[in-house]
Amino acid sequence: MIKDFSVFRPQVKEALKILGIRNFLLGIHDAAFPSLPEEDVGCGSPYSDGAAQFLQFAADLGFDGIQFGPQGITTCANPSPYDGSLFSRNPLSLAPLAFTRSSWNLLGSGLLAGFIDHGQSAGRRVKRTFAVQANQGLLAEICSRFRQVVLHGDQLASTSIRSSYIRFRRSNAEWLERDALYEVLRQNYNGNSWQNWGDSEAARLDQQLFSPLPGSEAAVRIRIRSLRRLCERSLEDYCITQYLLAEQHRQLRSHCRSLDLKMFGDCQVGFSERDTWVAQSFLLSGYLLGAPPSRTNRAGQAWNYPVLDPNQYYLDGGEGCLQPGPAVRFFRARIDKLFEEFDGLRIDHPHGLICPWVYLASQENPLRAVQTGARLFVSPNLADHPGLDRFAIVYTDQINEQVAPYDDDRVTGLDLGQVRRFGILFEVLMAAAKEKGHDISKIACEVLSTQPYPTKRVMDLYGLGRFRVTQKLDLDNPRDVYRSENARPEDWLMLGNHDTPSVWKLVETWFEKGTANKQAVYLANRLRIPEADRLKWIDKVSSDPGAFVQAKFADLFVGPATNVMVFFTDLLGMSQTYNQPGTISDENWSLRIDPDYRGIYKSKAAQNLALNIPGALAMALRSQGSACAAKHRVLIADLEGNEKGATVRPSRFI
Repeated sequence: MIKDFSVFRPQVKEALKILGIRNFLLGIHDAAFPSLPEEDVGCGSPYSDGAAQFLQFAADLGFDGIQFGPQGITTCANPSPYDGSLFSRNPLSLAPLAFTRSSWNLLGSGLLAGFIDHGQSAGRRVKRTFAVQANQGLLAEICSRFRQVVLHGDQLASTSIRSSYIRFRRSNAEWLERDALYEVLRQNYNGNSWQNWGDSEAARLDQQLFSPLPGSEAAVRIRIRSLRRLCERSLEDYCITQYLLAEQHRQLRSHCRSLDLKMFGDCQVGFSERDTWVAQSFLLSGYLLGAPPSRTNRAGQAWNYPVLDPNQYYLDGGEGCLQPGPAVRFFRARIDKLFEEFDGLRIDHPHGLICPWVYLASQENPLRAVQTGARLFVSPNLADHPGLDRFAIVYTDQINEQVAPYDDDRVTGLDLGQVRRFGILFEVLMAAAKEKGHDISKIACEVLSTQPYPTKRVMDLYGLGRFRVTQKLDLDNPRDVYRSENARPEDWLMLGNHDTPSVWKLVETWFEKGTANKQAVYLANRLRIPEADRLKWIDKVSSDPGAFVQAKFADLFVGPATNVMVFFTDLLGMSQTYNQPGTISDENWSLRIDPDYRGIYKSKAAQNLALNIPGALAMALRSQGSACAAKHRVLIADLEGNEKGATVRPSRFI
């Protein structure tokens, strides 16, 4: 058995460099991280001791970065991180064990022990109700101790933390107060969303607290002052919690740097309820953002997300000068925060920023509404969406009327000026990246089954690559976007992501349907299996699911794409689906990595039932031709385990 995963790390790093792979990321969301038994409170955290050990494991395997999911506050009714808050972090991600130590001394170990999850399924699924109750109980003690020891104590160590806390509050004051006020008001209104606070005069005022109606500005200011006074302790607790999360995130970055792991954040396209509450005055009235019908989702998806009002992007600053309006200022603030906290960024559904698919909010059937929606900037002449004429960037002679409004080829051409107009928000994003010192190789655009022409042109303008999920490839279409050979160097290849079936489960389906042989032939071509070995190789791969997955994994490294991403379920040989898009279920977003992931991975790798990174890289090196194979003969032998005495199956035979 493999006793030390780090034994392959130098060879993996060297192979990635030879193959031109710039980023090799492992995707995992906060709640999915494993915990140690003494810290498991029903939900994973990237800041826990268990997560620190897992990140060491990822680094030992040769990954050079971690792709995190959105980290915002979710609700029990909707735990999707893509509907979470844009600025505030989820308190469920707080790792309590750290606060029992002398550096903090904010929590007694005995109190923590009373909230530990000792159930039979501990560590394998998020237990949301248990986790929320544990989090609330622990935070009550932590915040109380923080006020007592840090804010009102006189110890030297506490003075340093107090200064840090004051700086945090000042530098994040704009989003911190409004998010804290929303949380206080939500609790005052029995946990309801702001849209359900009632029709009383006080409720209507609270609903418009950061988007006051004309004439109510003075009343709003008085109300905010009153809330600050009446809810001082609750507001303080919210700020303390966000500060502690920010400090744990800072420590996580330090740990990842020590492991040579880059941290990629996730810029979701959606809004949470609290952010919608804040942004009402600069949101487009009457329309919502969704996903149009596409090849992989013919019905489309009614996301129910608000849309930034293009008229609020930039405002007249006088003398013909435009200045950033509230929509751009809000967007820039969240982008700045992400770039300050991460080394790279995943842009969720970039068409939502460039060429949004919008649908009428007033229509009773949301799915029907999204199917009859329109492109916000590509609808100068739609009879069922006359209100979108004013936002059109294209002219009628640039539209192909023979295809559906959602078709990627609906727009037939654009001049550079039009491309820049489509890319206004992307220009904000790229300017922020430049100011924070991030290059384009650290920006990943999650383009999946829809890439309208304007989106492609904007991404081309900035040299940005798209996602290509190879499990979705169409073998009957040589030009299919999911075929790895059609990728460009800046693109990102992956077997699957958080919204797709695990490759291990999917392969079972392919074998049942009898389509594995056709894919094996395709993989033999991609991996350039020698003619003398090809028939035997195809027969082996098309009859052995484990061998099939390893070959499909190797395909990611062959090129021309230089960025590879692996979701944790695929890496660890897990058959469960992390999220089933378009459904609400207790199973969605709840899967966690088993605490015994090392033992499980060792066992599965020995049986060819978990991704074999050294073996896949050896296959990819062999595919570069006999000269490359000869030049790197020793490296390939090491990757195949021939020199290490490890039970890794030789890649040449899968």
